[in-house]
Amino acid sequence: MIRRTVVAALALAGLTFAALPAQAADYPSRTITMIVPYPAGGPTDQTARQIAQSMSQTLKQTVIVENVSGGGTIIATNKVAKSAPDGYTLLLHNLQISANVTLYKNLPFNTEKDLTPIIFVNSNPLVLVGRKTLEANDLKSLLADMKKTRMKAAIPGFGATGHLATALLAQEDGAKVDMIPYRGAAPALTDILGGHVDLFFATPQSVVQQVAVGQMKAYGITSNDKVPELPNVKSFVDVFGPKLKIQFWQALFAPAGTPQPVIDKLNHAVQVAVSDPKLLAIWKKEGVSAYPKDEQTTAAARKMMASEVARWGKVIKDNNIHLDQ
Repeated sequence: MIRRTVVAALALAGLTFAALPAQAADYPSRTITMIVPYPAGGPTDQTARQIAQSMSQTLKQTVIVENVSGGGTIIATNKVAKSAPDGYTLLLHNLQISANVTLYKNLPFNTEKDLTPIIFVNSNPLVLVGRKTLEANDLKSLLADMKKTRMKAAIPGFGATGHLATALLAQEDGAKVDMIPYRGAAPALTDILGGHVDLFFATPQSVVQQVAVGQMKAYGITSNDKVPELPNVKSFVDVFGPKLKIQFWQALFAPAGTPQPVIDKLNHAVQVAVSDPKLLAIWKKEGVSAYPKDEQTTAAARKMMASEVARWGKVIKDNNIHLDQ
């Protein structure tokens, strides 16, 4: 009796494990949802929509983008972390997901255990922009003015990349800044254009057009490399050193436990998307880069995620930035 029970249990386990490769072979058989933790129109949403169409063609199934904003990106992240690990619910997130590990003491999920990095999609520096009516016209003048006049800086949510960058800049410059939180980059940029706030750390792709036509001013970038569309903008790294070198990255995640063959298919689909010469040309003008081929693997994604969690954890602790959840 015992022997029959053990044999039956082993047979059932064998069927369960055997089902995984079969499911992966059939994947995808229905629509895939890529969740973005921000409102439509921001840089992460733009990237999601840029790669979703190509992924749909490669995977031969529709990939839709769903915006789930609010809660410091925790609502969207939790939704994916608690989803079935079948490859049909994905998360396109950015640097903030690594910062949230330290920012919040009581997250409803464990970022490093409940999510699997699939691939780091792209990266770019941040650019500090200001309302067009600010008196300063260059970085040196702005930094001097920030020491004399208390300015209002928009941030795309507490603990977001823009918040951390603003805190670092204020610390290094010795300036006092009032930080005004928004639910993402798009509404923050709207208020910069309207003159309701003074400064905002944005991604180049979200502001190059407005800077070109004089709707806002660009003062500094968080990289040694020039942004082709912003050739006259100075580097913060030249002034403050490597602490102000910040690369805003975006990466694709799946729930932990998603079968590796499914992860591999998704990784390949993104690699195809980010090798499109037309997309790369658009990104290059905006200062955005796809990761080198050898850094597009799932192993590289896991390693980079761990490194970013450690880096931003230190920044957050050094600046005593903590949020309750």
